[in-house]
Amino acid sequence: MHIGFEAKRATHNSRGLGNYSRGLIEGLLEYSPKDELYLFTPPFKERWAQNWVKSLSSKAHIKLPKSFVGKKFPSFWRSFLLPRDLREMKLDIFHGLSHEIPYRLDSLPFKKIVTIHDLIFLRYPEFFPLIDRLVYAQKFQYACTHSDTIIAICEQTKADLIKFFGVDEKKIVVHYQSCSPIFYNKQSSEKLKSLNEKYKIKKPFILNVGAFEERKNQLNILEAYAQIANQIEDDLVFIGQGKKYKSKVQARALELKLNSRVYFLDKIDFSELPLFYQAANVFCFPSLFEGFGIPIIEALFSGTPVITSFGSCFPESAGADSYFVDPLSQSDIGQALLKVAKDQNLRNHMSLQGLKYVQRFHRQQSTSELLEIYRRVII
Repeated sequence: MHIGFEAKRATHNSRGLGNYSRGLIEGLLEYSPKDELYLFTPPFKERWAQNWVKSLSSKAHIKLPKSFVGKKFPSFWRSFLLPRDLREMKLDIFHGLSHEIPYRLDSLPFKKIVTIHDLIFLRYPEFFPLIDRLVYAQKFQYACTHSDTIIAICEQTKADLIKFFGVDEKKIVVHYQSCSPIFYNKQSSEKLKSLNEKYKIKKPFILNVGAFEERKNQLNILEAYAQIANQIEDDLVFIGQGKKYKSKVQARALELKLNSRVYFLDKIDFSELPLFYQAANVFCFPSLFEGFGIPIIEALFSGTPVITSFGSCFPESAGADSYFVDPLSQSDIGQALLKVAKDQNLRNHMSLQGLKYVQRFHRQQSTSELLEIYRRVII
C-alpha cells in the first residue's frame, strides 16, 4: 500500500499526539515493511525530530511544502494547499493522525481516514479558550464528515462522536493505540539503583507522569497523599512539565510541609521513563478525562500497579485488576494509595494481572489491527 499521513504532530510534538503518530508510523515500518509511507509535515528544526526522521527506514518519505506560500504559511499549506501536492501522489489511503484532514480532498481518488483521540474540549469546555473550541469543533466535524472511516482510539471516544457530532456508528472503528516498545523490557536492578542515586530518591515512591493541567488532577493527588503520608514509607514523585498549575501544586506541597517527600521532575530523558515506572511501587493517575491514557499502559507494561479513575476510557486502558477511584475525592484517592502501598501481595497481583491485560496493546497487535482497517477501507 501507498499511505499518506498528515504528520505534523510526529515532527512537532514531543509527547501526546506526537507519540501516537510516531508509534503508529514506526509500527507500520516494522511490521509491514513493504508499504510506502509518505509523511506530509511542515518544516521542522527540533533536534529530536531530525533524529527521529533519520532513524526511519527508506520506506518513510518526508514531504515538505514545495511552494513559496506553503513554506511561508505552513498551517495554510496543511489545511488548504496540501491537496495540490496529493494530486501528484498515487496513494491508496490518506490518514489524518490527529483530528483533522485537509480541505477539498473529496475529488481525489484515495480513501480518507482520520483518527479522533477525544472530544475533551466539548466535555470540559472550561479548560479551553472559546476560540480554540470553535476551531476544534469546525475541524473535527469536517474531518468526520469527509472521511471514509473514523478511527476512535477507545469506546468512550466512539460514544462521544455519536453523541456530540451525530456520526453514524457504522463509520467508526475503535482502534487502540500502543506505547513505545522501550517500556516492554525489564530493567536491571543496577540501573534502577543508579536512577535513585541520580535523583536522590531514597525511599520507595508513588509515581505520577503527565503534563501539569487541572484535568490531570495532580493537586488532588498531593492532597490525598498528605492525608496518609505519615502512614506509609513511600514518597511521591511527579514527572511532567507545567506552568501556573504546576506552581500551584508546588506551593501547596510547601504549605503542607511535604517538600522533603514530594519530588517535581520535568527534565527527564524519555529513555529514563521505563526506569521510573519500574522503580515505582504504585502508579497513580486519577485524571478527570483522557482520550486513552497512554501513561497507564506504560505503567502496566512496566509491571507497576495502577490507581486510576472510574469512567471515561480508564477501564479500557487499565483493565479490571487496576484500582479505580473517584478522581474528585481526595479521601478516595488517599485510601487507595494507603491500601495499595501497604499491601505487597495486592501489588504483586495487580502487577501480574496488569501485565497480562496490557498485551492487547502491544505494538505488533495494534499494527496488525490497523493494517486490517486499511485493507477493509480500500476494498
